Amino acid sequence: MNIVTLLGSPRARGISAAIAARFTETAAELGAQTRSFELNRLTYRGCQGCYACKKTLDHCVLKDDLAQVLDAVRDADVVVLASPVYYGDVTAQLKGFIDRTFSYLKPDYLSNPQPSRLSPKKLVFVLTQGHPDEGMFADIFPRYEGFLKWMGFVDARLIRACGFGPSTVDKVPEQYLREAEQAAREIVGQGKG
Repeated sequence: MNIVTLLGSPRARGISAAIAARFTETAAELGAQTRSFELNRLTYRGCQGCYACKKTLDHCVLKDDLAQVLDAVRDADVVVLASPVYYGDVTAQLKGFIDRTFSYLKPDYLSNPQPSRLSPKKLVFVLTQGHPDEGMFADIFPRYEGFLKWMGFVDARLIRACGFGPSTVDKVPEQYLREAEQAAREIVGQGKG
C-alpha cells in the first residue's frame, strides 16, 4: 500500500502535522510505503486556469515543486491531507495543491460519469482548529470532500481536533493520536485483505 501525506501547515511541528505523522508512522509499521511532503517548503504556483490539462496534456503544465507531489498522489492508494484552519478554511499551502488537482479531471469531466484520471483512492483529512466550538468551520470538510470524491477519493474519513491552537507536538491531545493510529490500522488492514 502506497500512502502519501501532504502537510498543509506552515508549522512543521504543529498539531495537524503531528496527527498526520502518527497516521503515517503507524501505517509504515504495518508495512505501507509512505512519503510525506511539507507543502510550505516547496515553491509552486496556483492553478493558472490555462486548461492545458484539458486541451493538450493529461497532467498539469506547470513544472514546479508541486509536479512531484501531483505525481505521487496520482500513484498513491491513500492520501492524507492535513491542515489547521486559517480564516475559516484550509491553509493557502493546501488550497494551492487542491486547486492544482483540477489537472486530475478529464476534459469531459462535467458530463463523464467517471470524470477523474485517478484510480480510486482512500482519503484521510486531518483538520485542526483553535476554536473549541465544533460547529465552527464544520463546513470545511464536506465542501472539499465533494470535490475530492469527484476526483476519485471514494472513501474519506475526517480526523478533527477542535480547541487546540498553536502548539508543539508535545501538547497534542492523545485522543487524536490514537484516532490516527486506529485509522491507519483499519486502512492498511483493509489493504492487506
